Amino acid sequence: MALYFFFNLKLNEDMEQVASGLVAGIEEVDEDDIRSTILPDSSSGSVRFSKSCLKNVFSVILLFIYLLLMAVAVFLVYQTIADFREKLKHPVMSVSYKEVPFYDAPGIALYPGKAELLTCKHHYYDYILPLVNPGQPGKIECTIQRVNYTDPFTNQTKKHAVIVQGPRDVKKRELVFMQFHLNETDQDFSAIDYLLFSSYQEFLNSPNKSEFMKRRETSYSSWKFSGGFRTWVKMSLVKTKEEEGRETVEFRQEISVVNYIERRTQAVGDQLFFVVFEWKDPFIQEVQDIVTANPWNMIAILCGIFLALFKAADFAKLSVKWIIKIRKRHLKRRSQVLNHIS
Repeated sequence: MALYFFFNLKLNEDMEQVASGLVAGIEEVDEDDIRSTILPDSSSGSVRFSKSCLKNVFSVILLFIYLLLMAVAVFLVYQTIADFREKLKHPVMSVSYKEVPFYDAPGIALYPGKAELLTCKHHYYDYILPLVNPGQPGKIECTIQRVNYTDPFTNQTKKHAVIVQGPRDVKKRELVFMQFHLNETDQDFSAIDYLLFSSYQEFLNSPNKSEFMKRRETSYSSWKFSGGFRTWVKMSLVKTKEEEGRETVEFRQEISVVNYIERRTQAVGDQLFFVVFEWKDPFIQEVQDIVTANPWNMIAILCGIFLALFKAADFAKLSVKWIIKIRKRHLKRRSQVLNHIS
């Protein structure tokens, strides 16, 4: 904005200098006209004619320069408006990271089917004790809810979900370790579906847990972990704030699979599933769309451009009037000289 004010001030000074020069030129032309009417001289007439030609040429050059500046200003106005509209259509995605000592405990919805949950424990610092009796029921030390509801996509299939409270303490690397057992499977490949949602407490406070799970299944993606492996899931949370102000939550996962070494003597016809859920890091990624187009900047630019246009138009108008006036005076002087000679 300061640049535009400096440009306008400079343009005003230039116009005052040019206007004073024009007034002086007109006064000089008036004196030349008086002298030419009194004492006509061929040599002085040629000198005055050459000066008048130079002034006319200089004025025409200035006029073309200011017309060029006006064309550039018009192009800048068009380009500024086009850029502003383009930025409004394509906002920039802003990503920031917020560090937290604790997460809200997420909900882990598992769909075991015919599989049985044997153990569920919370461990810290990524340390999981060796399994004492793999494949045998053990302690379930997690907060668990069981929900039955209708599949929201088919409205016919009944689904059974085991909802487990996820880890919270990210500083201590809290994790949830679960073991499932599936006996006499008739499939070549066996897996358990699961999905993650943002708040287990919100699930507990819901008056209709079946409808709550139906809405979550339509909003979140489902994943699988396979039998015969230990699947380690490291979660990260992404919060996206949309233009209308609504906030959505998304889980991103890093999944690593480690082979389970079977040490049981009788392990025919059954499958063991091991899965670990842990937070990846203490940073919540917040995504927000930002419109970089600033209307005040555009208004300031347009004001400066329009001021330059008005100044250029005034000077061009003054230059045209001055050229016409000089031309008339030159023709008048020439006719007076011819009349005097005749």
